[in-house]
Amino acid sequence: MSYILPSEFATKMVDAGESKIFMSTRDTLIRAFMAGAILALAAAFAITVAVQTGVFLIGAILFPIGSACCT
Repeated sequence: MSYILPSEFATKMVDAGESKIFMSTRDTLIRAFMAGAILALAAAFAITVAVQTGVFLIGAILFPIGSACCT
């Protein structure tokens, strides 16, 4: 991975934010629904693991993993 100067990083972040501001309403709603679906899948995964094992800490630890795997 190459190194990016902080000033370049800030410029890229501002450009990314600007592109999201001008995104259509349809695309914004689609992304919002998809994000909600991914969160629901991760939560269902964590709850299932916690209930099946009886150790709720495992479910709490696996929630971020389920969230990352769905993306």
